[in-house]
Amino acid sequence: MLNLKSHEDVVMVGLWGQGGIGKTTLSKALYNAIFKQFDGSCFLENVREASKNSKDLVPLQKQLLFEILSLQQKLEVSSVDRGIILIQQRLCLKKVLLVLDDVDDLRQLEALAGGCNWFGNGSRIIVTTRDKHLLTCHEIYQDHVYKVKAMDDNEARELFSNHAFSTHPKMEIRTDLVDKVLNHARGLPLAIKVLGSFLLGRSECAWESTLNKLSRIPDETINNVLKISYDGLDENAKEIFLDIACFFKSKRIKYVKKVLDSCGYDATIGLEILIERSLISIPYHCLQVHDLIQSMGMDIVRQECCNDPGRRSRLWLYDDVVDVLSRDMGDYAIEAIVLKPPKLTEICIGSHAFTKLRKLRLLILENVHNSFQGPICLPNELRWFRWNECASCNLEFSSGPKKLVGFEMRNWSITAMPNQFKVSTYLH
Repeated sequence: MLNLKSHEDVVMVGLWGQGGIGKTTLSKALYNAIFKQFDGSCFLENVREASKNSKDLVPLQKQLLFEILSLQQKLEVSSVDRGIILIQQRLCLKKVLLVLDDVDDLRQLEALAGGCNWFGNGSRIIVTTRDKHLLTCHEIYQDHVYKVKAMDDNEARELFSNHAFSTHPKMEIRTDLVDKVLNHARGLPLAIKVLGSFLLGRSECAWESTLNKLSRIPDETINNVLKISYDGLDENAKEIFLDIACFFKSKRIKYVKKVLDSCGYDATIGLEILIERSLISIPYHCLQVHDLIQSMGMDIVRQECCNDPGRRSRLWLYDDVVDVLSRDMGDYAIEAIVLKPPKLTEICIGSHAFTKLRKLRLLILENVHNSFQGPICLPNELRWFRWNECASCNLEFSSGPKKLVGFEMRNWSITAMPNQFKVSTYLH
């Protein structure tokens, strides 16, 4: 993509991928390998962090000019616009290598590398980002965007060994424990390095305890890096991401879009944004999420109220759902419940289990049999209802307008469709 043999064109290349995947490491290795081929070079690290607002772009412009021109002292730059003019004037005849690392705003690109005509022939501009659409907006198109991939098994094992065993006499750690850590990291270099460094010199018991904790609570260092991508989303995309992380991994995209649209979200653009931000992928028409990104999403929901699942927006764990439905613990906060135990499970869902759940928009129950014999009242805000493998149950809504769009019941004993379902103007 860089086409280093060409000394005529100015080439811009994007390195794109999720947080912690190794974009910065790759760009540093690339920079160190080729910078001597240029008249001047500059590696601007952490552009996102260094430019919280447009005023903070001026120091980056100063640093860019200072390093590429090898100045004794930094130039005076009074404003971003003045900095743009100086970059164009001073660098338009120089063959430069410029790396802009961790870009998350188009204004950063416009202020630091606005166009190919800013730089001399043979220049190369490398941009690392989590947002593929940002590259498109800056006219860095698909044939010049490299998607940074997770490590394969051999690479991951080598990197982990370097951090978990390198500076310590090799302790006897069971192979299955090493395999479990690598399986948890799923080829993400950040996770491999963080966990390897943490486990260095620790006993097998500590390894087992760490793995047990990670199955419930994500590592904070890894989670904070991954969460940056979530924090940059709009509300529509955030809600869609949390639904996917909690409920819809590996589900068919056509079905998920139906459910999300029924809940009032704009699924098409939301899913597109999540793909561009490397938070999800859709191979073979099925939604996929990296395990650690899924854990990050689930942890965001858990943090809504650590000690009371009844005050969280989404429920999917068996114990949490049973507590809410069986003990009348529901609250206004709950928007979605999805429970899919691996085998047919009996719980008691009383008549008024959903009465307090006035915000409930999504209810999916599979392999759940209700031992309660009376009618169950569903909230009028419910948009999508699915309950499979239940022998029989009486369902009814409160009085007033209903918003039900999706209604699925498989392997039920139904003699008649409840009249209240027929009056929903949205149902299809």
